[in-house]
Amino acid sequence: MERTHVAKVAHHIGQIVKAQGWVETIRDQKAVQFVILRDPTGSVQIVHERQRDETIATLISSLTAESAIEVIGTVVENKSVKLGGIEIQVASIKIHNLAVAGLPITADSDLDKRLDWRFLDLRDPKKRLIFEIQTAAEQAMREFWTQNHFIEIHSPKLMGSASESGAELFHVDYFDGDAYLAQSPQFYKQMAMAAGFERVFEIGPVFRANPSFTSRHDTEFTSVDVEISWVSSHEDVMQIEERWLQYILQELAPTYGERVQQVFGTEIVVPSIPFPRVTMEEAYAILAEDGYEVPREAKGDLDPEGERRLAARIQKQHGNQFVFVTDYPSKARPFYHMRPDGKPELTKSFDLIWKGLEVTTGAQREHRYDVLCAQAQEKGLSLDPIAYYLNFFKHGCPPHGGYGFGLTRMLMVLLGADSVREVTFVYRGPNRLTP
Repeated sequence: MERTHVAKVAHHIGQIVKAQGWVETIRDQKAVQFVILRDPTGSVQIVHERQRDETIATLISSLTAESAIEVIGTVVENKSVKLGGIEIQVASIKIHNLAVAGLPITADSDLDKRLDWRFLDLRDPKKRLIFEIQTAAEQAMREFWTQNHFIEIHSPKLMGSASESGAELFHVDYFDGDAYLAQSPQFYKQMAMAAGFERVFEIGPVFRANPSFTSRHDTEFTSVDVEISWVSSHEDVMQIEERWLQYILQELAPTYGERVQQVFGTEIVVPSIPFPRVTMEEAYAILAEDGYEVPREAKGDLDPEGERRLAARIQKQHGNQFVFVTDYPSKARPFYHMRPDGKPELTKSFDLIWKGLEVTTGAQREHRYDVLCAQAQEKGLSLDPIAYYLNFFKHGCPPHGGYGFGLTRMLMVLLGADSVREVTFVYRGPNRLTP
C-alpha cells in the first residue's frame, strides 16, 4: 500500500490509508486511545478503542513521544476533532523506531541546547518551513539567472592564498605544503570573466576564521555570488541585484506569504525598484541629523546600529525596506575594488542593507593589470602569492563587477529571526563544531 501524506488524508474519507510519521502526543485513556501523528505535511489524529484489539492497545500504550510509526486504518469524519475534522481509526500499527522516553529538549529550551540536538529541533514544522522557503528562494534565484543568461560555476574551496583578508583564513595542512579554506569565490568569479563567461553565479560554502559571536556571524556559511562583464560602473551591478531580489520575493510571496505571517508574524514585502541609494558620505550625514555618530573603530563603514538607523530612516522616507550604501572609502575595501577617476580615496562599491541588516557587498572590480598591482601593493600585499590571480588581467579581461549575498542573512531578515543560527541547517561558529 502506498503512503498517504497527512495533507491528503482528508481526500480519502471512508477509505483505508497508510500514514507514516512521528508521534506528537499520546492520550492513553481507559476506553479509547488517541495518538497525534505528524509528518512533514501536517498532523492527524489516530484513534483506537481498546476493546477492539488488545495487541494494538498494548503497542499504543508502549509509544513514546517522537517515536517513528506506521499506521493503517480507515479515514472517518469527526467534526469534534480540531485537526481538520477527521481521524484515522486504527487497523494496524507498526513501530519503526521507539524513541527513548524523555526528550532532551523542549520548545522552551535555549538555543544552544536546541542546537546540540538539532535533528530533534528541526522536527518542529516551523523549522521545516524555513528550509522550504530557502529551497523556493534558491529555485527563484536560478530561474532569474537562467532567464538572464547566467552560467553556474563551482569554485574550489581549497586555495593556496587568501582571497580576502588574511586575518580570517583557516589554515589546512595540504600534503607537504599549506592550503586555506576559501573565504569567497571572488578570484574565481573574476577568472570566469577573463574566460569570457560574461555572467556567472555560484551558491556554495565559504569559510571565515572570524571569532565574532554576534547574531549575524558564522565561520561557515552559504554564499550566493554573482559576477557580470561589460559593466560601466557599480550601478549596473546594483540594477541586476535589485531586479533579482524583486523577482525572488515576487515568487515567494504568493506561496509562502500567508504561512510566514501566521508562523513568524512577518510580511513578505515585494519591493519596488530602483532601491534607494545613498553614498557613504550621505549616510554619515543622515545619521548625524538623527544625532548618531558611527564609532571610531567602524569609520569608513557602518556599525550595526548605524545600519539599523539608516534603514529606518530610508523606510520612513521612501517606503522601501532596502537601501544601497555606495562609494565606500578605499581604506575600507579590498584592493581589487575599482576607484573612480580622480578620486583614489573612494571605491565603486556598495553594500545592500535590508531592514537594517547588511546582506550584500558588491563593487565594480579593477580589471587593469597595472592598476590592480599598484592597489595590491598599496594595501601591503605581496604580489607573488596572488600571481595566478593577477594573470587573469594580462590577456584581455573586460570591465566587470559583482556581489556576494548571504543566504542565511536573507532568511534571518525575511523571517524575522534573531540569529543566523536559527535559520542555518547546522550552524558553525567559534565554539561549535558539532553536531
